[in-house]
This record gives sequence, C-alpha cells and structure tokens, in this order.
Amino acid sequence: MSTNKLFSKYRLGSLELKNRVVMAPMTRARAIQNLPNSLMAKYYALRAEAGLIITEGVSPSPNGLGYARIPGIFSPEQITGWKGVADAVHSKNGRIFMQLMHTGRITHQLNLPKGAKILAPSAIKAAGAMWTDQSGMQDLPVPNEMTREELEQTKNEFVQAAKNAILAGFDGIELHGANGYLLEQFLSPISNQRNDEYGGDLINRSRFVVEVAKEVSQAIGKERTGIRLSPFGVFNDMPHYPEIELTYSHLVDQFNNLGLAYIHLLDQVNRGNAPVPESMKEMINRKFRKSLILCGGYNQAKAENELQYDGADLIAFGRPFINNPDLVQRFRNQWPLSDSLDSSTFYSAGAQGYSDYPIHADELVLA
Repeated sequence: MSTNKLFSKYRLGSLELKNRVVMAPMTRARAIQNLPNSLMAKYYALRAEAGLIITEGVSPSPNGLGYARIPGIFSPEQITGWKGVADAVHSKNGRIFMQLMHTGRITHQLNLPKGAKILAPSAIKAAGAMWTDQSGMQDLPVPNEMTREELEQTKNEFVQAAKNAILAGFDGIELHGANGYLLEQFLSPISNQRNDEYGGDLINRSRFVVEVAKEVSQAIGKERTGIRLSPFGVFNDMPHYPEIELTYSHLVDQFNNLGLAYIHLLDQVNRGNAPVPESMKEMINRKFRKSLILCGGYNQAKAENELQYDGADLIAFGRPFINNPDLVQRFRNQWPLSDSLDSSTFYSAGAQGYSDYPIHADELVLA
C-alpha cells in the first residue's frame, strides 16, 4: 500500500493544495479588542506548510463575539488586520480559509461590545458557564429569541463577512455549523422551538443554515464556501435527538444542490463524546459530491489509512498543530512530535504557548 497520499496534491474547488493535511480551526483568544494582529499573522504563517489552514472562529457580527478576545470580520480595522494574516500565509505559499462563527447563545454580555445582543433561535438557556476577562466564569444567560428582522440581519452579516474575508485576501470561508453555535442551534429541536418556518420539522429547522450557505456561496462563489458539521456532538449543551441522521442527510442534499466546496465533519470523540457513527460518515461520503474533510483524533497512520481507502479527501488536525508548527514536515520525515503542550496557555493573551513552540531543527539545537 502506498504511504504518501497524505502528502499528495489535491484540488479543492479552484485551488490546488500542496498536500491533504488541513490545520483545523481552533479558538486561541489572542485577538485583543477583537482585532487580528501581527502575533496571529506569525502563528498562522508558521503553519503554512499545511495544504489548507482554516482559521479560528471569526465572528460576522458584534452579536457573535461570544468568547473573550476572539476576532471579528465586520469592521474596516478587522479587515486590515486579517489582510496581514492572509498575506503572511500566502508569502509562505500557503492556502487559508476563514471560519465564520456566530456563537449565538454561547456567550455572556460581558464579552460583547456595547449595543450587541445575545441572540438564538429560541429563548432557551444553554447549560454551562463562560469565561469573561472582567469577572471570571459566569453562567450562560437566557438568550433573546431572534425576530424576523434579526434573522435577515444575521444572514446579511454572514454574507458581508464572507465578502470582507475575500477582500482581506482569504482563499475562501468555512461556515461553522458545529459545536453548538448559532447555526447548529437552529438544527436541534432542543435549542430551536420556534413556531414559524424556521422551527418545527427538520426541514424548517435546517432552513436558516441552508439559506446562509446559499447566500454566502452566491456572494463569493460556491468553490470558496465550505461548512463544518458535528452530528452527534454534545459540546455546548447539544443533546442527541431522534432525527439527527435524517437532519444531516437532508443537509447533505441541500449542500449538493448549492455545490459547496466541502463538508468538514468533526468527530468529538476526543472530548469524551460518543463517536460519529460510521454509518453517518459513510452516508455523507457516499452522497456528497464535492470534498469531504474528516477531523477528530487522527494521527498520521490513521489519516493515511482513511485517505487510502477513500474515506475522505482531506484530514484535519487540531491540537497537534499547536505545539508542532512544522507538523507536516514532522509527518513527512517521520520526526517525533513534540510532547511539550501547555494547556494553560491555550486561551491566554500572549505569545507564550502560541507562537513560541520550536520547530524540529530548533529542538535538536536546544537538546
């Protein structure tokens, strides 16, 4: 069996990727005042050997800035900051998509700018607490049920954010329809109990997600638009419901109709959750006509095996990229992965544990 498919080139939409390794989106909380900065540009550029980088979640709206120090893409200053990131990655011959993440009910008012509102499909509180820089951990509040006007405004914000990402030089965008954030909140009958055409049966609950994907892909091009999904994931208080498989089968049909560039399927098994059933992975792989990215608990051998047997087109790696900025080269050369991972700096504000992990050659010098 060939052992180098992970390092083969791949065409994603109109882009040629230099390998099939994807850097998964990871919240890192370095955007002071929600502005991307030179430290973030350095962080992503150090990892540009990946075939594709997908950024941390970036809010399309002041209302979606759920966590402390996460970036937005709705102001001129943010566009300028993100241009520095895109330019830094492109200078290393990398490819980068921006993930658009509206946190919906997973937020606290202290993390939002003045005038912003906590919005969700329904006024149903999520279990759990949220870190705020001002007051530490705070219980998640009851969100405001979105009005029809707010639904339209939010769709428009997603569209404008996608245009802003392209203006900043990004190769495309990924809609964050996973992990219990706004788009997934619409999909579940537990978080979405609306009585209009955006709630009720699975077709209505899917409507907002499909409309956002349609309008964004029409605005910037379907070949530049992907979406991340996490069926059976329970992160951010998303319990299982009976129609999960039917819901995602319907979504795949809709994304085929739109011609989206990829589905990014996240398995949350590494977070202690039950895995996505193989039957669902096989259904999506069989039905979806464009590219499939799989993410969740992969090492090099498992990734290679998935690619060899056509279980996916691309494999995304998250945490290994944190302390191995040269992860692709380590894979390619069979170099050991770093074991120096400091979880206390995952969401801190500075360079420590972010842009200061050494590459393999520097580790040898330090040893």
